[in-house]
Amino acid sequence: MKQSKLLIPTMRENPNDAEAKNLQLLLRAGFIRQVSGGVYAYLPLAMRVLKKMNKIIEEEFEKIGAVEIQMPTLLPLSLLEKSNLDDYDGKAYNLKDRNGKEFVLGSVYEGLISELIGDEISSYKRLPLTLFQTTTKYRNDKRSRLGLFRSHEFILSDAYSFHATTNSLNEMYQSYQKAFNRIFERLGVKVKSLLGDSQINGQTDVLEYMVLSESGDKIGCFSDESDYAADLQAATSAFTSKKSHEPHKEMSKVAFDECKTLAQAAEDLAIPLQKTIKTRFYIAGSQPVLVLVRADQKVNELKVKKMLRVQELKVADETQVEQYFNSPLDSIGPVGVSEDCKIYADLQIQGLANALTGGNEVNTYLKNVNPDDDFSIEQYADLRLVKEGDISSDNKGTLQLKKGIEVGRMVKVGTYFSERLKSNVLDENGQQIPIQMGYYELGISRLLAMVVEQSSDQQGINWPAEIAPFDLHIVQTNMDDKSQTDLTNQVEKMMMEAGYQVLVDDREERGGVKFADADLIGCPVRITVGNNAEEGVVGIKLKQTQATVEVKQEELVSTLSILLSSEN
Repeated sequence: MKQSKLLIPTMRENPNDAEAKNLQLLLRAGFIRQVSGGVYAYLPLAMRVLKKMNKIIEEEFEKIGAVEIQMPTLLPLSLLEKSNLDDYDGKAYNLKDRNGKEFVLGSVYEGLISELIGDEISSYKRLPLTLFQTTTKYRNDKRSRLGLFRSHEFILSDAYSFHATTNSLNEMYQSYQKAFNRIFERLGVKVKSLLGDSQINGQTDVLEYMVLSESGDKIGCFSDESDYAADLQAATSAFTSKKSHEPHKEMSKVAFDECKTLAQAAEDLAIPLQKTIKTRFYIAGSQPVLVLVRADQKVNELKVKKMLRVQELKVADETQVEQYFNSPLDSIGPVGVSEDCKIYADLQIQGLANALTGGNEVNTYLKNVNPDDDFSIEQYADLRLVKEGDISSDNKGTLQLKKGIEVGRMVKVGTYFSERLKSNVLDENGQQIPIQMGYYELGISRLLAMVVEQSSDQQGINWPAEIAPFDLHIVQTNMDDKSQTDLTNQVEKMMMEAGYQVLVDDREERGGVKFADADLIGCPVRITVGNNAEEGVVGIKLKQTQATVEVKQEELVSTLSILLSSEN
């Protein structure tokens, strides 16, 4: 294919507003263009890569029995309300038709596809069934500065499996894990698998796939001595009860002339943060609750939601604080709280003695507070975010926190949606049972960006062979040289007959410009037709290793075969 006939608008310099490495390279190499913040147009080179990525995913999904479908972009809001997914965490694009019916642009399909299966399948004999689609989804996200990592439009492959039994779901879950691993290997991207968590109640198994990146907006926790790995929200650390044997002192009030945080008050009173009790006030569903952690820790709100089995957990507002306390939010504490407000505490609170906590009065704290003596705990549980250096939950090594980008996820959804949408089948005994569901997603546009992040150098992108836009990039250095033109045409025909996809730079540009653009675009092999064209000699350069060699035209096919096989 002639480069002059393609739209490949390369750029010499990084755009000023492109922060992420993937965005800089994809823009400079002419793969994409930004239409607006978080919205991108995919140009011809990007489309060639995406088609190859989609083909790999399609092949691997079909190996495990998945069948391709296509769901609509416009989703009725009423269906999302039935499945408790009506607000998408405030990230939906909402719109109305001319009759006032409310829709959202597609982002989640679990409810829609669960209802579809429930309407069309009535017997366990037609299960298991697994379906997948590759489509553009939409997210009204505030953070769109990371290029394709976090954009308002994104390409996703999402698959769904439906089962009559938990054993069947478990088998398919394992099959998708193997399929994901094969996909990542073929894409040439290095991925970490982590224990994950879901906002959906009752989840037992969630697996996330993360690519490590300093540009990442997620944090993974990894043991430095074992295979333990988990998303920060799901991570746990080893806990050993260390109940203090310190004699309990009489509780006393400490007032300050000015507003101080709990940490500042502890510093003034020479009390270590490990002997403080920080209080967080939430509304869990409709129930007011206090959650206690040490001042040097943070509440893990997802763990709180799972413990309380609620879908919604909100930080109490000033009005709600005034209803239960006589102090600003910063000074609240667990002592003397109304019985209507249940108190839950992190496990590390259990061993404290003579601690410092909020006094429920303006600029006031309480010293020598003792849990279970001075206030009642409804339940102790692991309710905190882990920290760097914590002992891994398997007691092997310590946790290291690393940034990354989530590129895939799979969830054993179980009967969450089928119970809400009445999606049932008859079992072998003729009894109605809810359908079990699994969910499996791959972020295609994110994976495209991650391949660029991982496979690139100062000159440009180094595409893995299976998804490169072209296998070979032929560069003719002088378009006015007839011998070069003749040899270029002969080499192009020869390479295509050998089964290679070929891009020919036939532009009226200087050789240096062509070489720079070829490095940016990143095809695995560059063939240079230059000054030795009259002798039938061309240059070969492997992008990945930068290895170069000159060969005769008639030796080109065999030499390339040897060079490329030695790279793999």
